[in-house]
Order: sequence, then structure tokens, then C-alpha cells
Amino acid sequence: MLFRDGNSNHFPNINPDQATSNILTNNHLTLGVEQVTGDLPAYINFHADTLIRHFPSFLDPKKIVIEILEDVPISKELLTACKSLKEQGYVLALDDHDFDPKWDVFLPYIDIIKVDVLSISILAVSRYVNRIRPYNKILLAEKVETAQQFEQLKLLGFSLFQGYFFAKPETLKQKKITTTKQNILELINQASHLTLDFDHISDIFSCDPGLTFKLLRFINSPTYGRSQQITSLKHALVYIGEAELKKFIALLALADLAEDKTSELMRMSLFRASFCEQIGQQLKDRDNPPKAFLTGLLSMIDGILDHDIASVVEILPIDPDIKSALLGETTYLTNYLDLAKHFEQGQWLHCESIAQQFGLSMDVCSTAHIEAMSWADSMLNV
Repeated sequence: MLFRDGNSNHFPNINPDQATSNILTNNHLTLGVEQVTGDLPAYINFHADTLIRHFPSFLDPKKIVIEILEDVPISKELLTACKSLKEQGYVLALDDHDFDPKWDVFLPYIDIIKVDVLSISILAVSRYVNRIRPYNKILLAEKVETAQQFEQLKLLGFSLFQGYFFAKPETLKQKKITTTKQNILELINQASHLTLDFDHISDIFSCDPGLTFKLLRFINSPTYGRSQQITSLKHALVYIGEAELKKFIALLALADLAEDKTSELMRMSLFRASFCEQIGQQLKDRDNPPKAFLTGLLSMIDGILDHDIASVVEILPIDPDIKSALLGETTYLTNYLDLAKHFEQGQWLHCESIAQQFGLSMDVCSTAHIEAMSWADSMLNV
């Protein structure tokens, strides 16, 4: 978590300890870290004074990773503080580590080493990894931007990754889309229609026992408080209600397509779907929310199917506005999707510019952002 004050996506003119204090106040005391990160730990930068004064000690060690900044002055007091935090059960990470041997004395208390792989050559990274291998540390690569980098770093022993590669998946290989997946894509298409054809949807589900089971299990969840026996597949579809069924058909279908993918692709697809839907609802156009939801949900389908987006869109008989947005052409849905992406990357000036075009405040958009992340996490746990 990085502190940014105001709409500029730049570090403000304050000292690092003040920035950390603002993060703790705004995201832990006010909101709750878990509302921002879901079930994953928050990586929070700490500078010398905040570590020596034991600022992290009021945070749950299961919910955060303490990042020690690369420019922190090394001292005996800092070493003692790190040892104490480690003994209390906190996970410590060296941020933007430059392989300086002066940090070796800290390695017994460090769990994760973060490396900016854009600023250091792969050869230098390889040599350093071999040197510290006996310490058995978790290696995290920052600024991973290509599939080639990702594969090279995995071979070197990196197991955690950050970077735009994961925000915009690159096509790694081509797969034949099976008949089953073609049926799933048709199911997704049905969810984009203004009025659902329950008979046709029932026919599609009846050909796939796996999808039918998932749908019935979902309908049987406490979310819907089912009080009667489901007697047929069509009964189940009608029971859930048209508005929710549109979303959950697409969710179940996309989950099936993404079954061999990292959960982060699914999480980001779900976030974008919910965020775009909420923006459409704010603009009070009755056609927007269903289209907006599906636009966000399908925005990473190229990475999920390992096909370029143009070939995927070609076989999807979806609404022209959705198709145009997925191809990056200019439509109102493209703006929804762009806003979601800018929030993902913390590009606040771009966020504010698009929000102003819509006549929405940043508070409204930020609330949609938080609610969309929370909803995405809840869907992954169903």
C-alpha cells in the first residue's frame, strides 16, 4: 500500500514516516485493511522511526507484511526492532532490494525479498539468488511486464510477482476452444440479452452436468435463502430471478473457463464487472448495468482463454457496444472499463478526469471501487 495525497499519482512532499502514519490511519483505523486487500496481506512501507517506535505492533501480524524501505539508514536500533517484530510473528520484507551486502545481517529476520526486475539485469538477479539461496527466503519480483520475464523469474525461484503483466494478460499460447467451451460462451452471450430466454438457457445447462451442478449449488447458498425444493432446471433458473441470473450465469461460465488460471485473473474480472455495473447504475441508464457488468467480466477473457481478444470477440455474438469496448474502441462502456483499470493502477488523475466526464464525484467512484473489491472476494469464496 502506497500513500498518495490527493489526485496526483505521485508521492507527496512529506516524510516517509508521515506517509506510513496516513496509511495506517486511513486504511486500518478508518476502513479496515481487509476491506482493501480482501483475504490477502497488505504490504505496508515502514521507515526507520516508525519501525524503531514499534508502530506496526498494533496491527494484526496475519494481515500485513512490513516492508523495510531500501533507503532506510541501517543501525543497531533498527536491527533490534526487526528482531523484535519477527519474534512477535510479523512477516518482514526488504523493499526494492539492491543486493547491498550491508543488509546481510538482517536476513535472519527477513521473510521476503522484493526485487525491482526492471532496474536490475536478469544476470545480476541470478547471481544474487544463488548467493542467498541458503537463507531460504521468499523472492518477490516487482514490475514484471512480460510473459518472458515471468517465466525466467519462476525458473530462478521467484514465487511472488507484481506488475502490469498481471493487469493486462499477454497471450502465452493458443488453445483449441472445445465444443463445451463454445457452449459456455453462448451462455455468456445469453446473459447479455435484455430479456432472458429461460428455455434456451435450460437447454444449454442440460447439456453440461458440471455447469448444472455449480448453478444449483449456487442457488442453494444462504444468499438466496431457498425455502422450497427445486423441481427442475428451469425452475431453478426462474427462482433465482432474471437480474441476478444474468450475472451469475456469466460468473459460473467464466469461472469454468478460468479453472486452470491464477485466481487473480478471476478476481480482477469480477472486480471490473462489479465496478462497471455500479458506475452504470449511478448514471441511471437501465441498459447500462447489465452491459457494463458483462463488459467488465469479459475484459480479461483473452488471458483466460489464451487467445487474442479479437479472435474471442469474433466468435461471441454479444452486443456491439460490449464488443467495441473489449476491442478498445471508443464507447461509453470503454470509459467504464478505463475507469476500473485506472483505479487498479492508482492513476488518480485519469480517474478524476473520467469521473468528471460522467458527472460523478471521486467519493462515489471510490466507494464503488471498495465495494467491487469486497464483492469479488466474496464471489471467489462461494
